[in-house]
Amino acid sequence: MTAATHSTLFPAVPETPDAVLDGLDPEQREVATSLDGPVCVLAGAGTGKTRAITHRIAYGVRCGVLQPASVLAVTFTNRAAGEMRGRLRQLGATGVQARTFHSAALRQLQYFWPKAVGGELPRLLERKAQLVTEAAARCRLRLDRTELRDVTGEIEWAKVTQTVPEDYPAAAAKHGRQAPRDPAEIARIYGTYEQLKRDRGVIDFEDVLLLTVAVLQDRHDIAETVRRQYQHFVVDEYQDVSPLQQRLLDLWLGDRDNLCVVGDASQTIYSFTGATPDHLLNFRVRHPGATVVKLIRDYRSTPQVVRLANGLLSQARGRAAEHRLELVSQRESGPEPEYAEFADEPAEAEGIARRIRRLLDSGTPASEIAVLYRINAQSEVYEQALADAGVPYQLRGAERFFERPEVREAQLLLRGAAHAAAGALDPRLDGAEELTAQVSAVLSSRGWTPEPPAGSGAVRDRWESLAALVRLAEDFGRARPGATLADFSAELAERAAAQHAPTVEGVTLASLHAAKGLEWDAVFLAGLTEGMLPITYAKTDEQIEEERRLLYVGVTRARHRLTLSWALSRAPGGRPSRRPSHFLNGLRPGSKAVRTGTADIWEPMAAGTERGRTRTRVQRAPARCRVCGRTLTEAGEIKLLRCEGCPFELDEGLYERLLEWRGEQARRLGQPDFCVFTDKTLLAIAEAVPGTETELASIPGMRRRKLAQFGDDLLALCAGGEPEKSPEK
Repeated sequence: MTAATHSTLFPAVPETPDAVLDGLDPEQREVATSLDGPVCVLAGAGTGKTRAITHRIAYGVRCGVLQPASVLAVTFTNRAAGEMRGRLRQLGATGVQARTFHSAALRQLQYFWPKAVGGELPRLLERKAQLVTEAAARCRLRLDRTELRDVTGEIEWAKVTQTVPEDYPAAAAKHGRQAPRDPAEIARIYGTYEQLKRDRGVIDFEDVLLLTVAVLQDRHDIAETVRRQYQHFVVDEYQDVSPLQQRLLDLWLGDRDNLCVVGDASQTIYSFTGATPDHLLNFRVRHPGATVVKLIRDYRSTPQVVRLANGLLSQARGRAAEHRLELVSQRESGPEPEYAEFADEPAEAEGIARRIRRLLDSGTPASEIAVLYRINAQSEVYEQALADAGVPYQLRGAERFFERPEVREAQLLLRGAAHAAAGALDPRLDGAEELTAQVSAVLSSRGWTPEPPAGSGAVRDRWESLAALVRLAEDFGRARPGATLADFSAELAERAAAQHAPTVEGVTLASLHAAKGLEWDAVFLAGLTEGMLPITYAKTDEQIEEERRLLYVGVTRARHRLTLSWALSRAPGGRPSRRPSHFLNGLRPGSKAVRTGTADIWEPMAAGTERGRTRTRVQRAPARCRVCGRTLTEAGEIKLLRCEGCPFELDEGLYERLLEWRGEQARRLGQPDFCVFTDKTLLAIAEAVPGTETELASIPGMRRRKLAQFGDDLLALCAGGEPEKSPEK
């Protein structure tokens, strides 16, 4: 246990104000007790910044220096705001407003709009894509899916930097924006988009900030009302503030300086949205008398991980690098970061899946493992590899926990059971005295069992959600002896309101951007090649440095184990032309790959790879279309061994039998169909109709394990027979 992480899930509320300070290190305590005037906290990764600022707010409230309703704490994600509210509640500081910039602004705008403008606030546009598409069409421009996403991003950037449509081309050139279309065309689309919004009486998320700023600027009486309400401000992740958000913050503050900001310039990774670390770096210029506290004690990561993180930043350049924090690990020594090179991307994914399987078998919970990559498009190959290995996973950015149907249903059931239990009317609770037993009994009616179902997929996802609630009940029962179902139901309601979700068992797949603010025991940083990290379109020195900071964020997500990997080619049989990211130069120990004509042999890399093992991978021949002979690069085409457009012969009867057989196997194993074989693999079998094990093994996707498990069945089906049914199977 450390000062900054792994706190008890349901700690007792501190009895006195001084007790709020217990467990803080000297620097965190200085933050918590600096309640007057401007305060700037420079907090490195894993140094307990959220702990420091929540204890600061709680200490001020418990001492009577701060009134809960007069404090506004703002951050950048609903998850972070929810976590902050949860921690404040556990510290006895209820009533403090902890919100995102947008949430706080929207709340004020909804309240003051009738007075400032009249009538109801225009409807909030949840998604821009459809309106941007229509705006482009009116400009006689057609956007493909990628262009639509990027043009929408440019519009958002223009708005948060307070750039009007006619000024966009000049602003884009000044800031080195890599515009997806001609800047003049984007300006036209942007202007038309704004006109469409006005015509239809809707506003978007950026308008929420712009309109709040406008109201506070134009109506001094409203601005004074807000300033009377909020006397003290705390801003988390201050390095990510945009010019528009800073303008709103200035209007909230007025001529006061009761402001505490927290940030780390080395974790600025959202400049594409308009974020800039300049406000953090210039804080002492704007507030000469500010108290400045540096948090450098890293409670998250081992010395080995911290050493790599520090080494990565030691090569950085630019203003943010000049203000970098040299972290000092407070944890015991751990394993050295590992480095792995693979022939191609599928091989990299399979190698990572094997290593994860070993971690799970050795006792590491799946929820404590993450695979991080540069862009979301990289996730598919890891999803397939983990599914093939029977490893449960969850995609970061998917549906929120408390919005999942099974969780909402479970909350209703538990609330109903709590009412019934009060009158001793629920037969499910007979004999269940402990809280965990009661929760288990209620949720068992909706599919929860002590043992998880086999495989992954929807059934496993549902079970994992319910299991997370059972584990939460265990923690709640230990922390609150004698707690009832009604108490637990109330706790769930508060957590749902704060979006403070429990942990779901499953390996996390996430982009490096989405991983910000999270941490795991074991982290795999995948696809670390030139062109991917740094990304190809990072051209300027500052863009390159932001890519380095993105890798730094990825490295500092790991508590104990860290693996960095790359593939020499994209597809099996491709030319091995890729190079590891130059960010690793001087940090990556050991020898390089020794290449021979038939195999790639990796020698042990001193401190960096799977110890004591020499890994051998058979070099695969380039995949070629069996119809036209063209070299194949797309995964789907490689699996079929032909171009999508080439003519083919398909044994439709065999394909139907294969689909039926797959469904039976999936039901027997308790897995979704694709975990047995994908549609493309079955299609390839039905086209090739293999007659021998060798021919079957040559079909892409037919891995050794699956060949041993299902080979006899498949050959029997291809021969027109039926698979042998035996007790062993």
